[in-house]
Amino acid sequence: MKPPKFTTLGCRLNAYETEAMKDLAAKAGVDNAVVINTCAVTQEAVRKARQEIRRLRRENPDAKLIVTGCAAQIDPDSFAAMEEVDTVIGNTEKMSPETWNGLGPNFIGETESVQVNDIMSVTETAGHLIDGFGTRSRAYVQVQNGCDHRCTFCIIPYGRGNSRSVPAGVVVDQIKRLVQQGYNEVVLTGVDLTSWGADLPGEPRLGDLVMRILRLTDVPRLRISSIDSIEADENLMTAIATEPRLMPHLHLSLQHGDDLILKRMKRRHLRDDAIQFCEEARRLRPDMTFGADIIAGFPTETEAHFENSLKLVEDCDLTWLHVFPYSVREGTPAAKIPNKVDGKVIKARAARLRAAGEAQVQRHLAAQQGATHQVLMESPEMGRTEQFTEVHFASPQKVGQIVSTTISGSKGNQLLAQS
Repeated sequence: MKPPKFTTLGCRLNAYETEAMKDLAAKAGVDNAVVINTCAVTQEAVRKARQEIRRLRRENPDAKLIVTGCAAQIDPDSFAAMEEVDTVIGNTEKMSPETWNGLGPNFIGETESVQVNDIMSVTETAGHLIDGFGTRSRAYVQVQNGCDHRCTFCIIPYGRGNSRSVPAGVVVDQIKRLVQQGYNEVVLTGVDLTSWGADLPGEPRLGDLVMRILRLTDVPRLRISSIDSIEADENLMTAIATEPRLMPHLHLSLQHGDDLILKRMKRRHLRDDAIQFCEEARRLRPDMTFGADIIAGFPTETEAHFENSLKLVEDCDLTWLHVFPYSVREGTPAAKIPNKVDGKVIKARAARLRAAGEAQVQRHLAAQQGATHQVLMESPEMGRTEQFTEVHFASPQKVGQIVSTTISGSKGNQLLAQS
């Protein structure tokens, strides 16, 4: 028997779900299969998925080739039409034991080549949670899936469906198990994390979940993967101010720094909202650092609009930037907006944003000289501070442990631990 091979494209949530699929496929006895978990965030991501499918078929000519993930959910027929593909599975179906049982050797009957249902009809998050997905140092817990918002550049709601939450009790129980397994850090993940709880009885907020986790578990370090700052609730701000186990690093879904472009993106915040949130979070937690997603070259973006994004990097004191050059994604409202920005201009603006981000990183590193940090070790020589900054150690440390060290300097984008 040849165990199935898995390939993951795209986000951390996809990687999380691949781990769940591995478990489901193993229990079903799936044999001699190749599974590709696709991404659809850009047209380029879809192109790479097709390229990867062709490569995997060449390398595994006799295997059953199964395609799943967001690209498969959004456009199943086009993937089913590829001669390399045997089966297409939707994002809901890939989390179902019945789906994998139907692909196993003991299944009696016909297995449909396309198993993709309406993602918008799904009302629950899959209960198949994996304890300890991640590295030996850090575990990831999916608490939410889907998104109720319809940003004009984003196709993801059509691949993930509407927002749905994992009940707090289920999350707390899982984190307790992770702590018992020796994990010192847990990261809460989701597609639109700050919408957690809106579909649950009483409509709790993300801050309620964070406070409950910290109250009911002994997890040494808790991280939040990415938030929409306009949806930050009072309890989340209280946790930032009062809970040292909540790590002082927030990744913000900002997307742009100009009010007109934000409105055309159908975002729910304005430039000043982002600045005020960062100022308030840093007032409550002076050691707070921020990452952010920013898109360069959205349709109709002028140089003046772009300059507002560039200035936002300093105005919000952003440290870790994820810069996305805008690319047309068919099926989104933004694809129909005229006045597209020239590709060379988009590339140049993205480079300027990355340079601004790099300058911010260097300022952050310089400010850590002589500071003492609690570093979670990811490898024998490298760990991360509370603010998610990499630290290099000259002598090996135990992976997964939290090590106290004083910073002696920096090299590249890493801090150096005092030897």
